Amino acid sequence: MIPADRLRAAYLAARDALLAERVPGGHWVGELSTSALSTATAVMALHLANPFEHRARIDAGLKWLADHQNADGGWGDTVKSFSNISTTMLCRAAFKLAGAKEEGETIRRVEDYLTLKAGALPTRRAAAIRHRYGKDHTFSVPILMTCALAGLVSWDEVPRLPFEAAYLPQSWYRFAKMPVVSYALPALIAIGQCIHHHRRSHNPIRNAVRRFVRNRTLNVLRRIQPKTGGYLEATPLTSFVVMALSSMRRKRTAAEAQVIDEGVRFIVNSVRPDGSWPIDTNLATWVTTLSINALVAVGDTPSIPAPPKWEGGSLWDWLMGQQYRERHPYTGADPGGWAWTDLPGGVPDCDDTPGAILALYHMGYSHYPTESVGWVIGLQNSDGGWPTFCRGWGTLPFDRSGADLTAHALRALAVWSKRFEHDHHCWLGKPESKYQFLIGYLGLTWKKYHATVSRGLAYLAKQQRPDGSWLPLWFGNQHAPDDINPVYGTARVLAAYRDLKLKDSPECRRGVEFLLSVQNADGGWGGAKDCPSSVEETALAVEMLLDLAPGDAVQRGVAWLVEAVESDRFRDASPIGFYFAKLWYFEKLYPIIFTVAALGRACRGERPV
Repeated sequence: MIPADRLRAAYLAARDALLAERVPGGHWVGELSTSALSTATAVMALHLANPFEHRARIDAGLKWLADHQNADGGWGDTVKSFSNISTTMLCRAAFKLAGAKEEGETIRRVEDYLTLKAGALPTRRAAAIRHRYGKDHTFSVPILMTCALAGLVSWDEVPRLPFEAAYLPQSWYRFAKMPVVSYALPALIAIGQCIHHHRRSHNPIRNAVRRFVRNRTLNVLRRIQPKTGGYLEATPLTSFVVMALSSMRRKRTAAEAQVIDEGVRFIVNSVRPDGSWPIDTNLATWVTTLSINALVAVGDTPSIPAPPKWEGGSLWDWLMGQQYRERHPYTGADPGGWAWTDLPGGVPDCDDTPGAILALYHMGYSHYPTESVGWVIGLQNSDGGWPTFCRGWGTLPFDRSGADLTAHALRALAVWSKRFEHDHHCWLGKPESKYQFLIGYLGLTWKKYHATVSRGLAYLAKQQRPDGSWLPLWFGNQHAPDDINPVYGTARVLAAYRDLKLKDSPECRRGVEFLLSVQNADGGWGGAKDCPSSVEETALAVEMLLDLAPGDAVQRGVAWLVEAVESDRFRDASPIGFYFAKLWYFEKLYPIIFTVAALGRACRGERPV
């Protein structure tokens, strides 16, 4: 076991590192990984929009790509990622479309990689991209469109997107069986029009319908464009939209021209000093709530106001200022939720909203968060789980219910039910409380609340895998089979069982046994069995096991983290995050935040100073 003074010193070092990352406003912004995929798409968008005006940025981006080509000739999504067919094809397209001259050695190496992985024929390469994403066209179609624009594949290889569906009333979207996920409406409109322009349908009725709705859907695209110009604050999505519209040489409507101009402005403003682009602008709201919950949940509020002073303070005001007060323009989300970012291109979701609700609870918020808790309850799917953005939108992976999202939602409901009981002397053991709970707040009886939680738990029980693990929706591990991350998913789900006081449930015990079974010989954890240990996954496992299975195994994990802090390895971020489907990222603050949460729990018996 690590000596108490050594553990304490490691915690304080990690905590101080986290506090040092705050911006002047008192919150956290973090830093997302630079992305070869983002850089390739940005370069091509600027080239198609105006190759002369943006030549310097285009050349700088291409140089960055050439300098960061992997040893095998391909590119991964981040500088720490393995090469993959999608990003490599986009980088190949960037050199073909926007390169002032072909980079001989770079092109030779990338062609060798593509031939090895997918064959030399364009049809084989297009098929490899479609196979990677299956029936979800959210990312495969934009990639294939880009490759077609660069002349790497035929337009016949690019599936059509029904952009006319965007003309339907927003409330109908969930019934339209969209081939893209709920947050990809801009891609549906712009890329759908681009494909139709370059590959006309042989159906005269379909062509007539699309002519009729073309300008109308462009007006929708302009209406939902954020003030920053960036859809979802994401360079790839915005670049795909700009590419699609810029490639159609026709008389532009005012809306179309504005979308292109504003998108280009966003891309130009997002470039980094080294000539690259990040996957997204920031995760400010997400990393701020993670940081608050890591610090305050273990009773540590140094250098920041104590809980009674949070409300009305700058950080509290900032967090409340990020809550959406109006219906979201294109997912149609009700008011009351939070997005991952403080920028206008975010979309309220069921990971960031529970995180904000938990942060408000830990900050001592004195009012019941009626609107936000109601927002979470209203998003529950018919299967009992919670999706990311939209209830019942579809069956594509990133619109289905997720175990990690469901657990987060249940945790948010659990802490506020506890606050309500305490404040209103509403004890669950008393019959009268059964009907008084939440009445006048959400219009819910305790019976309905209990049914909501029970359905969520039933969903989690059904999603538990035979080995006792759960899989997350928005996180993975490139070292694991099929890029899964059962350690992240299981740790996040076990937090719900802990908070709901279900530590002795069979599902919880099996989840704990799974985590113990995949610990590495060095004392750490990776994303799955036999994956290299990482700071993020070790910290997540340790945080849960300290509460659910204290013993020698978790102490070995604590020792691993302490040594990581002492050697400064605790700052090493791993690419475990998914942005779009199988689009990897890493976040600078994840390992620091997760280390603070884990070591804070380990130190909980001794209040840090």
